[in-house]
Amino acid sequence: MRVAITTMLATVAMAVAGTAVAGGENDEAMKKLAASSGCLTCHSVEAGKPGPKGMDPIGPAWQDVAAQYRGKPGAQDFLTRVVLEGSSPYSSHWKGKVSGLSMPPNASAIKETDARLLVSWILSLGQ
Repeated sequence: MRVAITTMLATVAMAVAGTAVAGGENDEAMKKLAASSGCLTCHSVEAGKPGPKGMDPIGPAWQDVAAQYRGKPGAQDFLTRVVLEGSSPYSSHWKGKVSGLSMPPNASAIKETDARLLVSWILSLGQ
């Protein structure tokens, strides 16, 4: 019980601060948030994992997303918007690397504050 409360307080503190840091209990909290929001249906955390039946993964691995967007101005806001509103299959730079055509909107599956926290954690992967 104490660990759950500590994890929840740490998550709230990071949301208030606007950043998330990969590592330890926070990794588990973020993976739990991702699982409960349905994100892990299409995405994996680690790069190089195959998708269903050995196909390309449905969505990009979050380590790959972190590498693609790390240090780019506006990445946090852009990716949070993609999570909530979805993406266009016509402008995806993931074509040929994933089997999914676009990301569906997820505003009904995850709150904006949680999406922002998860995106912050994703961008911290591999640092």
